[in-house]
Amino acid sequence: MHSAVISEVAPRDGLQSIGPFVPTATKIELVRKLHAAGLRRMEIGSFVNPKAVPQMADTAAVLEAALALPGLECTVLAPNRRGFEMAKAAGAQRVGVFMSVTESHNKANVNRSRMDSFLDLSGIVSDARSAGMKVRFNLSCAFHCPFEGVVPEKDALDWVERVQALDQGIEISICDTTGNAAPDQVRRVFAHAIRSWPDAEGKPRFAFHGHDTYGMGVANCAAAWEAGCRVFDSAAGGLGGCPFAPGATGNVATEDVAWLFDRMGVATGVDWPALLAAADYAAAIPGALPGGRMRAVPAARAA
Repeated sequence: MHSAVISEVAPRDGLQSIGPFVPTATKIELVRKLHAAGLRRMEIGSFVNPKAVPQMADTAAVLEAALALPGLECTVLAPNRRGFEMAKAAGAQRVGVFMSVTESHNKANVNRSRMDSFLDLSGIVSDARSAGMKVRFNLSCAFHCPFEGVVPEKDALDWVERVQALDQGIEISICDTTGNAAPDQVRRVFAHAIRSWPDAEGKPRFAFHGHDTYGMGVANCAAAWEAGCRVFDSAAGGLGGCPFAPGATGNVATEDVAWLFDRMGVATGVDWPALLAAADYAAAIPGALPGGRMRAVPAARAA
């Protein structure tokens, strides 16, 4: 039976744009509910300047609780050297770094040029691997940019090529940050990447990070799967949205992705009733803007 890895991002990407501060205890309970649903990869938070993203100020405390859960691989985002050192000190198993394929979004997101970001992140990747940490390199706005429009596929693949040359063992996430990618575009980009730079170390090399702004999140996951992608980011309850990508709404919902793969006969290790309970919990967090479809479908409750 084929299998897919769902990397749950609600504790970070799902919560980061919420205005009211979500209590640390609520974040920890969300992580525990998601773990109880069988999810074993999770983006816990990010070590960023709390003035820029106040919601992530308690990442160290949430990560400490998450690391106590059996079998859970915890990822945290680090935008710079300081963030990486904090992630390493806190015991994160996987560090996520990020930059944008487009110059405009990179400047809006991290206030740097793409090349400046890439040079700094290259050093972090090297140091993280030397320290025995796993690395996820996220390429934001790989399909569409809120400032520049549709991204030429060659531009996205040029940056994928640069990133993959850094280290054969890192995972590369090709991200639909605005939720405006089209399935044929996703299929072509992933097919080219997977054909050109095969999996290394016996593990999937590429991941898809999608949003559902235009209702194409699940279709884009299916397109990435058909092209050979096996790792998929999603957020329980469809929470999320990039604060520096105007118009972007929530991530593709974990319950929608799990349902897609179940109907396709693809194993995810997810416990369906427990996942719906976790999605309900996520959607009820004050300030959250939930999305997704399966959580509200009566037939899904009885599945």
